[in-house]
Amino acid sequence: MNCYSVHNFEASFIRLIDKVTNGSRIEINQTGTTLYYQPGLLHGGSLEHDCSPSRSIGYYLESLLCLAPFMKHPLKIVLRGVTNDQVDPSVDVLKATALPLLKKFGIDGESLEIKINRRGMPPKGGGEILFACPVRKVLQPIQFTDPGKIKRIRGTAYSVRVSPQMANRMVESARSILNKFLPDIYIYTDHMKGVSSGKLANIAGESCGPRSHQQILQGGCVDSTNQSLALLLMTLGQRDVSKVLLGPLSPYTIEFLRHLRSFFQTMFKIETKTPEEEHMGGEKVLMTCVGIGFSNLSKTIR
Repeated sequence: MNCYSVHNFEASFIRLIDKVTNGSRIEINQTGTTLYYQPGLLHGGSLEHDCSPSRSIGYYLESLLCLAPFMKHPLKIVLRGVTNDQVDPSVDVLKATALPLLKKFGIDGESLEIKINRRGMPPKGGGEILFACPVRKVLQPIQFTDPGKIKRIRGTAYSVRVSPQMANRMVESARSILNKFLPDIYIYTDHMKGVSSGKLANIAGESCGPRSHQQILQGGCVDSTNQSLALLLMTLGQRDVSKVLLGPLSPYTIEFLRHLRSFFQTMFKIETKTPEEEHMGGEKVLMTCVGIGFSNLSKTIR
């Protein structure tokens, strides 16, 4: 592949992929403008990786969520770096949304977890998380078309190297607004200090408000962050029909569909659903495909 230049975070990502695989061949020219990559076998195992602080851990974790179920050995990896920033999905968001999605495809058990050991803010990071995922031989097809109604809200107010009262004030402010809509609300506080709070005393706030409101308005069964993960797992499922109802497809998802067609010759049936048909939210799309019947032949049999 050709690229303008390989940035620090991209080089760190390439090193991560090299760690989780066996036999990969990677070559980058001296100017960093050309990358040659020959894939190896997905190996997994117990690993550690220091992520570039110019992108958050979520940037690396999104790809591992796609690959982990198909390793030879269950993946158990410690990632260090920035846990929350304004660019990539936070570790908290992926823990709350991606893990439940994996479970719908039969990827579950006690060994599936994302654990935040330390929080790290930009620019120096210092955070640490544990991601563990079991391997599966085949994936279950899904019929995920009814988003239901919002009946309860759960959240996390985190703070680092400031008074614990800051997190409590965030909870009170959020509840004062959300309680007008729902009574069942619980927002956890996560205050970290000392070595658990990263390398720098930066105060960070995650601007979830407008984006979260937009996600709720768009509706669907999967948020825009995890659209591509859902479509990939549907593609790799058994030779059966899978369906999922999504909100408007993001530009990333549209490009990802092109990749699925190129690599797996998979075409999705896309049906537009108007707000009137669904009686809630904005315009949605019903995505339907038949899985290719992928089987993880390298899965260790015990």
